[in-house]
Amino acid sequence: MSDLDVDWIHGRRGEPAIQTHFYDDDTVILRQSKRLDYEAPFLYLLFGNDRALLLDTGATADAATFPLRATVDALVEQWLARNPRVDYELIVAHSHGHGDHVAADAQFAGRPATRVVPHGVAEVRAFYGFPGALTGAVTFDLGGRALEIIGSPGHHEAAVTVYDPRTGILLTGDTVYPGRLYVDDHDAFRDTIDRLITFSETHPVTHVLGCHIEMTSRPGRDYPLGSRYQPDEHVLQLTVAHLREIRDAAAQATGDSERIHRTDFILYINPGKREKRHLLVRAKLRRLQESLLHR
Repeated sequence: MSDLDVDWIHGRRGEPAIQTHFYDDDTVILRQSKRLDYEAPFLYLLFGNDRALLLDTGATADAATFPLRATVDALVEQWLARNPRVDYELIVAHSHGHGDHVAADAQFAGRPATRVVPHGVAEVRAFYGFPGALTGAVTFDLGGRALEIIGSPGHHEAAVTVYDPRTGILLTGDTVYPGRLYVDDHDAFRDTIDRLITFSETHPVTHVLGCHIEMTSRPGRDYPLGSRYQPDEHVLQLTVAHLREIRDAAAQATGDSERIHRTDFILYINPGKREKRHLLVRAKLRRLQESLLHR
């Protein structure tokens, strides 16, 4: 049984440092607590016959407050109890190299049968075996679960999207999610979205899952930057139709600093001083509101 009907806990008493949700027996979605870091990124753990892939390591390095290694070890042990085998490998890789996705890498240093993939362009290309620029697609087999790794620059030069044929899920990192989509390279971003749409035309996509939720359930309304309490947030999952909507919105942009609002996302094209100031002012007001709320 697979589902995304999840009551994500954040900003409430008893909130765990990491919340885990089994999409199915071999696919786990993890979310970091917003009380640890407002980014609260989603992480993904996919199990194959020979190895598991952990995609991203979150925004907090300290294992005492953010016990990612211990959590993943327990999940792997639980999976191996159901699927016994020896010499089971763990690959720790990344949707892209921004700090809120790589902070806990060091927790996996020295872990047996584990490889932590560096997050630079050259290292990502070499690990997955991209023959040229990070704009194509290659296969990465977990053992009976062959993933498609799609180069996805635009938000980050070393970004990748992971497609899982078993579930039909497209894992898009910070390239696509219900929130503020920051575009650093407009041309590369448009090319990436075009390629994801083309890919989806020949591969069944059930869900498009990114690494954050920043939109509210109110159409076109996002939570301010830095929000640690999101009581009425948008669902995590998007669709291929959203990819087309993002493509159309990006095509309307000139490539200069722009902010484009849509129902389920906001495009920030090359955000400049004005857009950053707008984000920071809203963030300060939000912190004040949350401090008053939690007195």
